[in-house]
Amino acid sequence: MTTRRSAQRKTRSIAVLIASILLIIGLIAVIAVSRGSGSRDFTGEGNGVEEIVQIPEGSTISALGPELEERGIVASNSAFQAAAANNPDADNIHPGFYRLQGEMSAKAAVAALVNDANKITPLKVYGGATLMDINVLGGQTRFGILSMIQDVTCGGTNMSGCVDIEQLNKVAANADPAALGVPEWAREQVTQRAGDAKRLEGLIAPGEYIIDPGASAEDILTDLITRSAAQYEATGITERAAAVGMSPYELLIAASLVEREAPAGEFDKVARVILNRLDAPMRLEFDSTVNYGLPSVEVATTDEDRGRVTPWNTYAKDGLPETPIASPSIEAIEAMENPAEGNWLFFVTVDKDGTTVFNDTFEQHMADTVRAIESGVLDSQR
Repeated sequence: MTTRRSAQRKTRSIAVLIASILLIIGLIAVIAVSRGSGSRDFTGEGNGVEEIVQIPEGSTISALGPELEERGIVASNSAFQAAAANNPDADNIHPGFYRLQGEMSAKAAVAALVNDANKITPLKVYGGATLMDINVLGGQTRFGILSMIQDVTCGGTNMSGCVDIEQLNKVAANADPAALGVPEWAREQVTQRAGDAKRLEGLIAPGEYIIDPGASAEDILTDLITRSAAQYEATGITERAAAVGMSPYELLIAASLVEREAPAGEFDKVARVILNRLDAPMRLEFDSTVNYGLPSVEVATTDEDRGRVTPWNTYAKDGLPETPIASPSIEAIEAMENPAEGNWLFFVTVDKDGTTVFNDTFEQHMADTVRAIESGVLDSQR
């Protein structure tokens, strides 16, 4: 009896010992795995293959870790989190797109993210910008919006597969306007000009845009046009256009003339001149509309230039140009929606300080035009 109990106790002791050993082995294995995953890291600055990553608005660098691990940019999220915690500048990273490389050490990845040189420059569209490049006589080429987009998408070290001018032109000329986000009030006119990339002129509003350089040409243009349409709609363009006797698209065209013709502070007065001339009726005769159809431009235009028949030249055609001639700012849109009160039919900048004079009669206008010529404002290099 005693022997049997002793044997049972011995058996239980051996079982407990074995279970304890297995438990210890399991804990050691778990600790080993845990430590191994935490220390898993690449070495060096990367493998040379460019990778674009985004930190969205409201996000943080820490939230980026799992994606970096999944894409093979860093070896493990835990190593990335440790590197971020050890970098005092990590909390200063701003939302946007960044250029990294594949297989970077966690420390190198964090260092790259805090280096502004790796942040992709936002697209900055200024008031009066055009889709296409403009050659300014006696000056530098004024790069267009499509070139600026290419600069953002192809600005890195890895040029293959980036969205270039050729792709952007093709989409701008041929893609379905509705799919591109063109507002309903502009679709008919844009559709009628299929095959010409300039049909999208004026539909990208001035402003600063963070764009994904890895997106397609169609996605990029759709994003820009959709966001711009929302800005224009927020001004009440549909209702206000009707109030001044225009369609929304006509108001957009007129606003582009204001943007190109009016000095700062005079937008609403130039808007009134446009409306007064259209009501008269008389041709607008704006040099900016002549220049829009020319390969090279300057402030002054020649008799030959003004005689050219183009879809935009308001010396050679009645009414407004067929499309906007530039990107009108919200200020220009609002000036057309709320023009100044006045009987002016003419205006001219009379000196190099930008002084602009508005007149009711042609005789007054001609006298001020002489002042402009004498001050050198209307000198031509042709």
